[in-house]
Amino acid sequence: MSNKAPNNEWWRGGVIYQIYPRSYQDSNGDGIGDLPGITARLEHIARLGADGIWLSPFFKSPMKDFGYDVSDYRDVDPMFGTLDDFRTLVARAHALGLKVMIDQVLSHTSDQHPWFVESRSSRDNARADWYIWADAREDGTPPNNWLSIFGGSAWQWDTGRLQYYMHNFLTSQPDLNFHNPAVQQAVLDDVRFWLELGVDGYRLDTANFYFHDRELRSNPGRGMPQGEDPAVDKVNPYGWQRHLHDKSQPENLDFLRRLRALLDEYPDTTMVGEIGDDDGLARMAEYTSGGDKLHMAYCFDLLGTQNSASYLHALFSRFITIVGDGWPCWALSNHDCMRLATRWGGEQPDPRLLRLAAAMQLSLRGSPCIYQGDELGLPEAQIAYEQLQDPFGITMWPKFKGRDGCRTPMPWRAEAEQAGFGPAQPWLPVSPAHLPLAVDRQEADAGSLLQFYRHLLHWRREQPALVKGQQQMLPAHEQVLAYLREHEGQRLLCAFNFSDRPAQWALPAGLESARIEAGSGLGGARIEGTNVHLEPWSGLFAAV
Repeated sequence: MSNKAPNNEWWRGGVIYQIYPRSYQDSNGDGIGDLPGITARLEHIARLGADGIWLSPFFKSPMKDFGYDVSDYRDVDPMFGTLDDFRTLVARAHALGLKVMIDQVLSHTSDQHPWFVESRSSRDNARADWYIWADAREDGTPPNNWLSIFGGSAWQWDTGRLQYYMHNFLTSQPDLNFHNPAVQQAVLDDVRFWLELGVDGYRLDTANFYFHDRELRSNPGRGMPQGEDPAVDKVNPYGWQRHLHDKSQPENLDFLRRLRALLDEYPDTTMVGEIGDDDGLARMAEYTSGGDKLHMAYCFDLLGTQNSASYLHALFSRFITIVGDGWPCWALSNHDCMRLATRWGGEQPDPRLLRLAAAMQLSLRGSPCIYQGDELGLPEAQIAYEQLQDPFGITMWPKFKGRDGCRTPMPWRAEAEQAGFGPAQPWLPVSPAHLPLAVDRQEADAGSLLQFYRHLLHWRREQPALVKGQQQMLPAHEQVLAYLREHEGQRLLCAFNFSDRPAQWALPAGLESARIEAGSGLGGARIEGTNVHLEPWSGLFAAV
C-alpha cells in the first residue's frame, strides 16, 4: 500500500520484557505500582539487554480483572498516573533505546464502558448491536453451551433488555460484536490514539477471540481434559469443549489485516498476539503468515509443566513444519501462569535448570518475551486464600489458586521495606522466598542468575544466527534437545540436557568440527571426539 511506513523489523528476534504495572514499582506510596515507578526502573531493563517492554493494561478500569476490563481506552487509570506520566515513560524508554509496547484488550470491555452502558439501555439505541446479545431459549436458558474461561456459562442475563449478553471472562467483561463494522472502526480509532502518542507496538490480548459464530452454534464436547492444555485443566469445565464456534472464526483474519494496515502507517511498529486455542501452534502460524496480519504470536505450549527433551523436540519440530514465513514469540512465563521456576523446577528448582531454560528461550527462532522477575529466578509466591485478589483463583480455589502467585511485587532490595517496592503495604504481599533473590543481592553476585541473563542477552545480540537465523531440528534424543541456527554464514549448534542425569550425545554427521562458544556463559559441557558430554541441566552453543 502506498502509505506503508518503513519498518526496521527490530522486533524480529528482539527481546521483549513484560512489566505488570501494579507490581513493578510503587512511586507514590499507595501500595500499587505505577507509571512513574516503571519509568524510574527502566534502566534495569536496558542493562539487562532487552529491546523493548510490554506494559500490561494501565487504562481506566473498575479493576474487576485488574485492568483487563477497560472502561476508557484513551486514558490512564489514576492509580497508575496520567497521560503525561505515560508520555514521560515513553520518552525515557526511547532515550534508553527501549521500544514501548502496550496491551490492547479489544475483544471485550468493562460493563462500565460508556459503549456498554448505552448498549444495554435498550434494544434500539445507537450501540444496541455493539455487543453480543441473544434471546433466551424457550425454557429461559442461554442460547447455547458456550462457557466462560472463569467458570460457568458465557452468557449473562440482563433484566433491562430481557436478553443474554456474552462474556468469555467475567460477567463484568462483555464481549464486543466485531461483526458490526462500527465496532471495528471504533476499536481501530482507539488503537491509533496510542500510536499517535508514540507507542512502538501492541500486545493483543486474546487475539483470536474477536469474532464469534453468527449462528451461535454450540461447541462439541471432548470430555474431561487429560492435561493436554497447559492453560486450562480438568478442574475448569471450559477445557471440556472443543472451541469451534466461540472463537478463532475465519472473519478474525480480515480484522487482523485491517489492524496490520493501520500499524503499517507508522514506522517500526509491531504486534504480538496472545493465542488461546485448541491448536495454538497452528493458529500462531496462520495469524503470522503472509506479512499482512500479526507480526508475532505466542500460545500456551511452553506455559505448562512439560519440559522434557522429547516434548520440546516434538513441539518445535511441529511448529517449524507449519510456520512457513510466520514468526513466533516464545514466552516461558507471564502474568497468567505459575512462575517458571516452580512450574518447571518444583519447590526447590535447580539453578542450572533456570539457566538452561533461559538459554533455550533465547536461542529459538523467534522473539523471546521475558516476564518480570524471571531474570531473578523468582518462584511462585504462596498466597493465602484470605489474601487472594484474582477472581479466577477465588472461583476455582483450592484446586486452582489463580494468578496472584506470579503477580506479587518485584523485589528490588532484600532488606528494604517491602523489598524496595514501596513504603506502603502492597496490594499483594512480598514473598519472603523472594528476598534472597532481590535485584541488589544478585547485582553483587557475579555468579547470579541475573548476571547470567545479562551476559547471555548481550552475547546473543552479537550472534546473527540466534537473532534472525533459520532453525533446523536435529534428531530427537531422550535427554538432549538439539538444533541448528544459521544466518548469513554463521552456524550455531544449540544442545541442552533437559534432565537431571548426565547425558552423552553423538554429534550428527557434518557437525564433527563443532567448537564450544565459551562467550555465552553456558557451561557444563565438553566435546571429546565426536561425543558431547553434558552435565545435568547443562548445554552448549558451538560454532560448526
